Amino acid sequence: MRSTKAVIDLAALRHNLQTVKQIAQDSKVMAVVKANAYGHGLVEVAKALDETDMFAVATLEEALSLRKADINQDILLLEGFFTFEEIPIIQKYRLQLVLHHKNQVETLLRYQQSPEINESIKVWLKCDSGMYRLGFALGEVQTVQQTLNALNIIEKPIKLMSHFASADSDQEFSQEQIEKFIAATQGLAGQRSMANSAGILAHKKAHWDWVRPGLLIYGASPIPCSTGSDYDLRPVMSLESQLMAVKPIGKGESVGYGRNWFAETDTNIGLVAIGYGDGYPRHAKNGTPVWINGREVPLVGRVSMDMLAVDLGSAVKDKVGDRVVLWGKELPMEKVAPYADTIPYTLCCGVTRRVKFEYINDQTSNTNS
Repeated sequence: MRSTKAVIDLAALRHNLQTVKQIAQDSKVMAVVKANAYGHGLVEVAKALDETDMFAVATLEEALSLRKADINQDILLLEGFFTFEEIPIIQKYRLQLVLHHKNQVETLLRYQQSPEINESIKVWLKCDSGMYRLGFALGEVQTVQQTLNALNIIEKPIKLMSHFASADSDQEFSQEQIEKFIAATQGLAGQRSMANSAGILAHKKAHWDWVRPGLLIYGASPIPCSTGSDYDLRPVMSLESQLMAVKPIGKGESVGYGRNWFAETDTNIGLVAIGYGDGYPRHAKNGTPVWINGREVPLVGRVSMDMLAVDLGSAVKDKVGDRVVLWGKELPMEKVAPYADTIPYTLCCGVTRRVKFEYINDQTSNTNS
């Protein structure tokens, strides 16, 4: 049986949550588990994070999956609702909403005329402090707040949030965002949230009532030129496979489609049973590090759908069946991502369904295909 698998360490996940709590000691934690918990498994991750204060998801379907799995913590819909018909479902399952557009407010005004469920709705008013994506313009915040305060179905006080555009790289602009958010919400009641993973590390003044860790929870750093271990974080996902073949190759010979790598000396090539069909990035460059038997060896040639090649060197001792780590505890994904011109987020989110997932929790494990 093909050995390609993603090993998910739930103990590391819980450790990372505690690390975030230590960094933001005066804030509650909203663990972001959208996109199948960044590819780690939505329900499994949520069950392991039983000490988080709230979960944040992108879609109603994600939220309902958590409720059906008996997850009882508060759940926030980061994009709010899309249709009138979703509102009673949101009420029924006690979900919280982000409101970011006037159409959502107008829909709530219509819904209040004949609510299907007599249950208040907890909402967060999103302010656009410079991301220029979702959120109300700063000059509209006070007016929108007044409109929402007049709705009986909205629980008061209304919470307030914003989002950093470049907390990982542009500290001056991030500070401007903080100041704009403070000014726009001056005098308004309600808890506040702005710090995403990068904001948690780089802008402690913006921790406020709630922080929203995503990548940090999964053990990777959003800050360039650093890894999760720099902040006492542990990788949660290890993407692993094995050597399926070892073969000699002569100087000047090429490997793989397109012949974009040629051996400079006589060497040995290892074929690894993983490819872009499993979610490993096809555009990973020659030289991308791969961990085998305690050392890093370079990827060579183009990544295929089902396999990739590495240069094992001339004095090879590796053998068929040896364990290979593409990223994980032995090889941080932050180190791999730049070789594919991408970021750690896309690596873990991109693992495909044909990869087996194995959940370990201290001395116990469970495998799901």
